[in-house]
Amino acid sequence: MHVEAEAIVCAVRGHGEHGAIVRALTWADGLLAGYVRGGRSRRLRPTLVPGNLIRADYRARTEEQLPALTVELTESRASMLSEPLPVAAIEWTTALTASALPEAQPYPRLYTALDGLLAAVVAAPSARGWAAALVRYELLLLSELGFGLDLSACVATGSRVDLAYVSPKSGGAVSRNAGELYRDRLLPLPPFLTDGAPGTWPDILDGLRLTGHFLERDLLHGRVSEILAARERLVGRLKRAVS
Repeated sequence: MHVEAEAIVCAVRGHGEHGAIVRALTWADGLLAGYVRGGRSRRLRPTLVPGNLIRADYRARTEEQLPALTVELTESRASMLSEPLPVAAIEWTTALTASALPEAQPYPRLYTALDGLLAAVVAAPSARGWAAALVRYELLLLSELGFGLDLSACVATGSRVDLAYVSPKSGGAVSRNAGELYRDRLLPLPPFLTDGAPGTWPDILDGLRLTGHFLERDLLHGRVSEILAARERLVGRLKRAVS
C-alpha cells in the first residue's frame, strides 16, 4: 500500500513515547490513518495541527497494516490558535470529519468543501465570513453519508415556493402554509440554504440548530457523541459574539 497525496490533518493522537497516529483527509482516497514516527517531537508538533494542509506519504506492506506516514507541511493554519472562534471552528469541523467518515472511502466533495471552509476561517476578518459555509459543510457531510435533507420541495404539498420549515422526522422541507399549524414541532429552514444568499446571523443560528439535530440523531452516537462538546463550545461562542 502506497498513497502520496495532499491531505488535511483531522485528528492526532499520541502513540508510545514519541509517535503519533494521524488521521488526515485526502481528495482521492478519503480519510486515512498513519503512524508518524516522532510525531510528538518539537519539530513535528507544529505540522501535525488539525486543519493544517500537509503532503502525506503513506506506506504499508499490507492493506491490514497501519501505514507509516511521513509528512511535510504545505500550509499552516495554526496562526488562528490564539483566536477562540476560529480555533473552535477548526476543532469542530476536523473532529466531525475524523469521527463521522469511514476510512479509505473517497469523498472528494467533502475534501474540497472542508479545505475551502478552513481557508475561509483563516482568511475572513470575522465569523460572518465563514459561519454560513460551516452550516453548508455539515449539510453536505450528512448528504454524503446518506442522511441528506430534502430541501427542494414541501413534503406535504410538493410546492417549491415559500419553504419555511423542516420536518425533524423526515428531514424534508415544509412550506409556510402547510406547516403553520405545526410550526412549534418543526425546525426553521433558513432562506440562505435554498436561495444561496449570505444569511443573517439569526438565519445562521437556525441553520446550526437544523444541522445539529440531524447530526446528533443520525451520525454521532455512542462514544462518537463526545465530540458534540466541541460543537457546543463553537455555537456558544458564536451566540456570544453576535449578541
